[in-house]
Amino acid sequence: MKHSSSFTHDLNFGEKAEDWLNDMFSNGKLIEVKNDRLVHKTGNIFIEYESRGKPSGLSITTANYWIYRMNELDIAFIIPTDKLKNICREYIKEKKYIRNGGDKNTSLGLLIPFTTLLNDIAAYERTRERTTSENDIPRHKRGNNI
Repeated sequence: MKHSSSFTHDLNFGEKAEDWLNDMFSNGKLIEVKNDRLVHKTGNIFIEYESRGKPSGLSITTANYWIYRMNELDIAFIIPTDKLKNICREYIKEKKYIRNGGDKNTSLGLLIPFTTLLNDIAAYERTRERTTSENDIPRHKRGNNI
């Protein structure tokens, strides 16, 4: 997008963001919220996809948006769930960040440095149109549960 110092242009740009957020919380959209107490200390987020041998967490959510709240910092990160799933599928395919966690370590998930996830989201957006979408590949050929 070309930079503009026009008030009218900037107002329009801001109003589009407000419309985007309003749409997220209306029109039947589903939201999943995770609340983390440790990300401010560790710099990592944990995204569960299996618990006690069964799909769980991100792999079964029907939410349109996934919100990760960093409790102690009182800030949140919002991402469309389908984008997060695509990125996590790549991590699993590459065997990156997979860890046990949850109650008594009975869950499988991805322990991802938050800054790495942000960088990978940006890279995903840059290359998204140049590659085949994971959504076009049948689930049984993906090789994981997400």
